[in-house]
Amino acid sequence: MTALRMRAREFLSEDELVTVRERKTWKGVALIAHAWALIIGSIALVAWWPNPVTYLLAVGIIGSRQLGLAILMHDGAHGCLSPDEKTNFFLSQWFCAYPVFAETRAYRRYHLQHHARTQQEDDPDLVLSAPFPITKLSYRRKFWRDISGQTGYQQRKAQLLNALGPPDWPLSQRAAHFWAKLGPQCLVNAVMFAALAAAGVWWAYPLLWLVPLLTWMMVITRIRNIAEHAVVPDSKDPLRNTRTTHANFLERLFIAPYYVNYHLEHHLLFYVPCYNLPRVHRILARSHLAGRMETQPNYPAVLRLATAKPDREDRPGQLVNSLRRARAGDAVGGDQKAGGF
Repeated sequence: MTALRMRAREFLSEDELVTVRERKTWKGVALIAHAWALIIGSIALVAWWPNPVTYLLAVGIIGSRQLGLAILMHDGAHGCLSPDEKTNFFLSQWFCAYPVFAETRAYRRYHLQHHARTQQEDDPDLVLSAPFPITKLSYRRKFWRDISGQTGYQQRKAQLLNALGPPDWPLSQRAAHFWAKLGPQCLVNAVMFAALAAAGVWWAYPLLWLVPLLTWMMVITRIRNIAEHAVVPDSKDPLRNTRTTHANFLERLFIAPYYVNYHLEHHLLFYVPCYNLPRVHRILARSHLAGRMETQPNYPAVLRLATAKPDREDRPGQLVNSLRRARAGDAVGGDQKAGGF
């Protein structure tokens, strides 16, 4: 089953379409450099002035930039980091995907199915939005699992076990399988640890890379998933089965980096680089389609919609378990795909 589609020329002129489709390598590199500059700057801040306030600030910023790297990997999966295919893939893999233990090609294979079947029964990402709305109590439980590292630990554990392969495989086969699944990711992270150790701050790798990856990144990944497709008005309408959420400076800094909040525009034109999505939004907002667009003013408004179920109806685990039974085998995959867009 496939959702309805819209042609770009229904809301863009030919000149506008040419402009928003333009991909510039320097812009892709600049966004990647921005993410890494904030990460390195946050580490330097804690090293220079170590205290609980600077540490928590750094965890928030680094976690958001780790999500930012996943977002830029997503742009690479759509061929949007550079018009040159080899450069696009190189940037996406080595500077975005591998540091956060992801892989562009595997991500692209399933992610394009999400675009083709958005919010339909065979959407591979439906598991992320189907349980909503939930109760506030249910969301607080999810938030605690995310911020305490339980979600991140379970995801990384499943990823590691999958990479190791069945225990009855020969050692050489398991080693080859591990390298294919996680080898480059581990190599890049080993280089990062070595660089931090050489700089005299080896402790920054576990405390300022792994901790944000397992905690704050999990919190905002869930919020982003909710904002994009949960509790949308019409699963068939491409202007209403995906949501754009307006974000202020603090939300862009800590929750929604690199224009990820313009998700409706991305689904309409998935070949447009992220830095051109605000322009697409402005064009749509001036068009006859503006009244149909599903938008929310901020992320708290989205969370209010997603947690609108009365607490008296709270049934811990019931929705998740029923969904797992209905879609046997997809639950773990859904968790691992939570970084998808």
